[in-house]
Amino acid sequence: MRDLTIGLDCGTGGARALVADRTGRVLAMAVRNYPTTHPHPGWATQSPADWWEAACGAVRAALLQGGIARDRIAAICASGTSSTMVALDDALNPLGEAILWMDNRASPQARRIEATGHPVLRRSRAGFSAETALPKILWLRENAPDVFGRSRWFVEMADYLALRLAGELTLGQNLTTNRWFYDPRHGWPEDFLTAIGLSGITDRFPARMPAVGEVIGPLQPHAADAMGLDCETLVVAGGTDAYVAMVGLNTLRPGETALITGTSHLVLPVVAEDIEVEGLFGPHPDCVTKGVFVMEGGQVSSGAVLRWWHDLLHQGQDGYDALLAEAQSAPPGAHGLVVLDFWQGNRNPFTDYDLQGAIWGLTLKHGRAEITRALMESVALGTANILDRLTDKGIPVLAMTLAGGVLRSRFWAQMHADATGTRLRIPEVGEATAFGAAIAAAVGAGLHPTLETAADAMVRIRDEIHPDPARHAQFRAQLDFYLQTHAALKPLMHRMAALTQAAAALAP
Repeated sequence: MRDLTIGLDCGTGGARALVADRTGRVLAMAVRNYPTTHPHPGWATQSPADWWEAACGAVRAALLQGGIARDRIAAICASGTSSTMVALDDALNPLGEAILWMDNRASPQARRIEATGHPVLRRSRAGFSAETALPKILWLRENAPDVFGRSRWFVEMADYLALRLAGELTLGQNLTTNRWFYDPRHGWPEDFLTAIGLSGITDRFPARMPAVGEVIGPLQPHAADAMGLDCETLVVAGGTDAYVAMVGLNTLRPGETALITGTSHLVLPVVAEDIEVEGLFGPHPDCVTKGVFVMEGGQVSSGAVLRWWHDLLHQGQDGYDALLAEAQSAPPGAHGLVVLDFWQGNRNPFTDYDLQGAIWGLTLKHGRAEITRALMESVALGTANILDRLTDKGIPVLAMTLAGGVLRSRFWAQMHADATGTRLRIPEVGEATAFGAAIAAAVGAGLHPTLETAADAMVRIRDEIHPDPARHAQFRAQLDFYLQTHAALKPLMHRMAALTQAAAALAP
């Protein structure tokens, strides 16, 4: 009996495979990591071959861990990081490394796209994101014409995984809607693509664009062998990791908001109306489910900032528990330290990839504990800054359902509740992206009729975290310093970004 599904979440750090039944019970989960390279400042790349090896290894390990027979797996669904762009040749092979979502080399192209002022940019009022695929494609055309000339198709990470799984070339509708300015109700904005210098580029976009939960086809033999599955398993369309996580959190209806945390953070409110919020992306129509819109506010580097600090201190050893314990020993406000969490620029609400991280207020009194706490508080303040934009537009966020890395630390989760003044709902399954992919796979396999009914049946909330009023008041004062620091340092950061970009252009 095929009564189980696999959710495959290929994130920034590695691949996670989760096996679940139709009631939402998780039977097994396994992780396999892969590296990121940074060839120049602001650049970030990964190998598609590494993704595939890790994905296969994670699935095999999960099946072994749970003692699960291959003939019980009804379907598999893969999600991937958003705006991680892969160029494919005529034979559907990657042309070198994938350009990772956090790579901001295309900032000049993004600024030029923004300068067109095209009406389609209403979904990106704060500024055009250098993370997205279109400026990256334009960067290839202008800076790597040989690669661009040999590129037959442009897809994203989740599409490449679907290609390896099912042997079918697709471009997920969720991905194109939330990042490529595709509108499921109206199609591609061809005049916009022409205006930005990519006329005719849709000929290099796969025509098949499945929605989340739609069947792509059966697992092809070589993929089945590599994963320890069989060809009766269906491959179901996923999408952007954070949007698939909305399924895993059951935040699919108006008035519900997901807070996805990890290497980056995303605030994803669902709204019924076509509402613009300055500083946020969206509204994205029919992005996950039909008939509603999703807004998006994100932080490029959130968990990545803490990992950077951890790795500097611990050099390959796992020291997170000690690091967090030290941070808890420091007082709120970290004795006057102010940090901007812009290690890879800012996605929202400033949408400025020429910003950099900053720490000020250091004295000889400060130690590791205070610096760690200040770094963590800066990430929570970045989330609060995004929520303020929603509140200013009359969209109050009274609660957020939390997923990802922050769940591993009650201390850091409480910090987010205090900084935002918002109640956090804690799900039973914290790995929301892999779980959401398993839920989408259950819909594709016919175990549930819709994403909404599947999430209702499979997702459960186990706890809530409430903000502390006194700490929230203190965070509001800290947010003022955060915002004034951004305003003061922005001109200097732009000058420094221009210097580093010029140096990168001259590098061999």
